[in-house]
Amino acid sequence: MILAMRARFFVVVFVLAAALPSLCPAAQKGFDEIARDADAARTADQMQDAIRLYRQGVGLRPSWQDGWWWLGSLYYDQDRFPEAQAALTRFVAMAPEPGPAYAFLALSEYETHNYALSLQHFQKWELHGSPGTDALLDVAGFHWALLLTREGRFVHALYLLGAKAQKRGYSPALAEAMGLASLRMASLPEEYPPERREMVWLAGQAAFYASWQHGFDRADDYVRKLLLHYSEEPNVHYFWGTLFDIRKMSDAAKQQYQEELRISPRHAPAMVDLARACLTDHQFDEAMSWAKRAVEIAPEDPSAHYVLGGALLATGHLQESVRELEIAVRKAPDSAPIRFELATAYRKLGRKKDADREFAVFASLKKKPEVLISPAERETLQEEVPGQPH
Repeated sequence: MILAMRARFFVVVFVLAAALPSLCPAAQKGFDEIARDADAARTADQMQDAIRLYRQGVGLRPSWQDGWWWLGSLYYDQDRFPEAQAALTRFVAMAPEPGPAYAFLALSEYETHNYALSLQHFQKWELHGSPGTDALLDVAGFHWALLLTREGRFVHALYLLGAKAQKRGYSPALAEAMGLASLRMASLPEEYPPERREMVWLAGQAAFYASWQHGFDRADDYVRKLLLHYSEEPNVHYFWGTLFDIRKMSDAAKQQYQEELRISPRHAPAMVDLARACLTDHQFDEAMSWAKRAVEIAPEDPSAHYVLGGALLATGHLQESVRELEIAVRKAPDSAPIRFELATAYRKLGRKKDADREFAVFASLKKKPEVLISPAERETLQEEVPGQPH
């Protein structure tokens, strides 16, 4: 009896010992071997094996940065966005220079509808210089613009979409995105009502052609069609005013801004751009009036404080100008033209140290894309020289 029990015991031990390597293969391999096998599988396009091996690798060594990066990238390529988000979150938390990982993470978060985090990571990607291939720049820039539109940051969105239009040419998705931003509709393409699609499409066509240097005649044709059916809709006249503003057609722009204010009496962007146009035409009292109204309606808008500060500066109200421009700088510290205007005001007050500081900041920001000002001002900005008055 005892001999039989011992025999059965040794048989069980033998069977378990034989099965153990197949039950715990990771235990039979060291980390270095798993890492090499994972890289080899990825290079050979054996993606499922690569994912399995990278998962084993980060399980053995959670601090393995390359493992988290490749795991997140492979998940992203397979549209497994929740898993990509988890892996890339681990990578950016430990990598000293996450680089393009921020863009992949933001895109994964976009696909999982985690829009707030996606927007934050797109912004971090920009702060790191927007690294990546042309394909990544194309996809990430487009989705970032969609989120900026959803957040109500329409000018910044149009800046990104306009650059994409010039680089890549026309696509229906791009036109739709440009239409939403042009009409200031804080919505993603899949969210807004279907009955507004024609209006968005017409505005998008106009915006696309306006992004090309010689496309304004086509743009105007589409805006006229837009006005034919939607002339009483908010932001339609404002949009046409901005197209005139780009061409420095001040009187036509002001007429459209005024028409927008008839439809939308509290339209602060129309007031801001009307004040700018009046400043350009040296109509300082009108500029001051519109700028003050804009600040009253939109006190958090740096553009409103900026244009009011400019009107005050132009009329010699230096202390009041500095006060408004300092508010604008606090709300938009990376805006080169606001820094330049504040530096000019400081200098006129004899505050040389403050003026020199602001001119130095202006010089460092001058080459960055400026999205708070009109295209006409943007051209002027490139010609400004620190220390030179307006």
